[in-house]
Amino acid sequence: MNATIESNPLLDRLPKHLKQFIKAQDYSDYTPINQAVWRYVMRKNVDYLSRVAHNSYLEGLKKTGIQIDNIPSMYGMNRILTEIGWAAVAVDGFIPPNAFMEFQAYNVLVIASDIRQLEHIEYTPAPDIIHEGAGHAPIIANPEYAEYLRRFGEIGCKAISSSKDYEMYEAIRLLSIVKEAEGTPQATIDAAEKAVEDLQNNMGELSEMAQIRNLHWWTVEYGLIGTVEDPKIYGAGLLSSIGESAHCMTQEVKKIPYDISAAYQSFDITKLQPQLYVTPTFAYLNLVLEEFANKMALRTGGLSGIEKLINSAALGTIELSTGLQISGVFTNVIAHEGKPIYIQSTGKTALASREKELVGHGTLTHPDGFGSPIGKLKGINLAIEDMSPKDLLAYDILESKTVRLEFEGGVVVEGEIVTGSRNLQGEIILIRFKNCTVTHGETILFQPEWGVYDMAVGKKVVSAFSGPADVNSFDLITHMPSSTTIKAQQSAERDDLEVLYQSVRMIRESKDTTSSLVVIFGDVQQNHPKDWLLSVEIAELLQERNDMFLMEEVIAYLETQKQRRPEVAHLICGGLDLIFEKANA
Repeated sequence: MNATIESNPLLDRLPKHLKQFIKAQDYSDYTPINQAVWRYVMRKNVDYLSRVAHNSYLEGLKKTGIQIDNIPSMYGMNRILTEIGWAAVAVDGFIPPNAFMEFQAYNVLVIASDIRQLEHIEYTPAPDIIHEGAGHAPIIANPEYAEYLRRFGEIGCKAISSSKDYEMYEAIRLLSIVKEAEGTPQATIDAAEKAVEDLQNNMGELSEMAQIRNLHWWTVEYGLIGTVEDPKIYGAGLLSSIGESAHCMTQEVKKIPYDISAAYQSFDITKLQPQLYVTPTFAYLNLVLEEFANKMALRTGGLSGIEKLINSAALGTIELSTGLQISGVFTNVIAHEGKPIYIQSTGKTALASREKELVGHGTLTHPDGFGSPIGKLKGINLAIEDMSPKDLLAYDILESKTVRLEFEGGVVVEGEIVTGSRNLQGEIILIRFKNCTVTHGETILFQPEWGVYDMAVGKKVVSAFSGPADVNSFDLITHMPSSTTIKAQQSAERDDLEVLYQSVRMIRESKDTTSSLVVIFGDVQQNHPKDWLLSVEIAELLQERNDMFLMEEVIAYLETQKQRRPEVAHLICGGLDLIFEKANA
């Protein structure tokens, strides 16, 4: 299969800054060992999860076309997901949280197309196609849950980050890569773990993004549903981990009724989770999400919202009561009696209304920042946005008039009005001045030599959120991760083992009736003493063929492997249990 990206209407409407993360799924990259890893995990999962997962899981596997024997093709998944209003794209490992959630807002499932190594078959901290394809995809076939996922993305991508959040993202991404990569020196892993731990201990007050990532972790990734006494699994992290899906059902893992307090419960991606949250229904997830959203600057605005944007040191937007949206990197706010009275951005800034950039007010017009007073005029109960033409005439707020506007809190704007702009409701949202001076006490905020002055109109800040109002206002094709995932190491020994896995795969699929399992098994014993999975697959074929003579030899060899490699003994037992349970069924 060629490494091309097949589009569809859902993917076509993605903005450019999201498309930058999409990579082609080159199906030829998947090796026979990769396919065997997928098959082992899926056979174990379907067997075990049929008893402990939410009933949407098995139904979703059928609806999304995910097969047990073959790693899914992104193109096949896309065609089937389109029927339930979703699409899927391949990406390289972890992508920034805002981008991940924004994909969800567009009903697009992000799938890390790499697959875990055999050595990490039970669990990997790195996102992979088992986690994404076999974990996330089946559950979104449930319409109620799919809407939660979309809504979560819509709200989550507006969450404001702290300046340390991106550092944490990069540190976790690097840790997941080095832990999954074959042959990484322990010192490298230790250094990556320490970097994550140091950041976790020095994050300060949790940002909105950190909090909503916690909610995402304890629901979408590691959520349980039902009752504390009898929970079922729906979180993708649990659905895709044959180790943790079993561990989470034991008494060792504390079960907690899900509520908004989960936003303040941090997590460690490298360890088994000591506690999990149980939601009674998928509908309840939305109730908690809305409760959280009501506390976000997205809905509260005000001084605290602006301060969050300033602390983030990242591109964000404030929206005024007139609907005027100012997007940029905010660097200063002047407050009076707990309210913002002047806001200032630095660098490229754009103005918009209803997520559409105002004509003539993009970053070319405001390349060096934007500042404006906010609030009512001093001594006048009527805000400018609420003034009728008669009111504006009475206060001389008219074109070609030179005016002095003193706002509550002491910001003064003096200059000649050039023109004004109104929104669809007829409210003035912007006034342009020439020969203008803006001051606050002794501080000069704008002076005539700087050119024309555009003053935003709005009595209060009603919203503040991450990112631009109009995604087309800024060049966002710049925020790619600094690290890339590491492919499996090639060697003559590994190439030989891949050939053996492919031979067994072809025998199972009846494409090769000439290869001898005796010869293959002998090669494994002699040349690949660390491998265990291929011997389990050989045992499965022998059971089907009722070849008990060679089966005894293979079982004896696997028993030796269990003694020699106790860390994989339970995996060998798990594979054999599937074979003999099927035979006895």
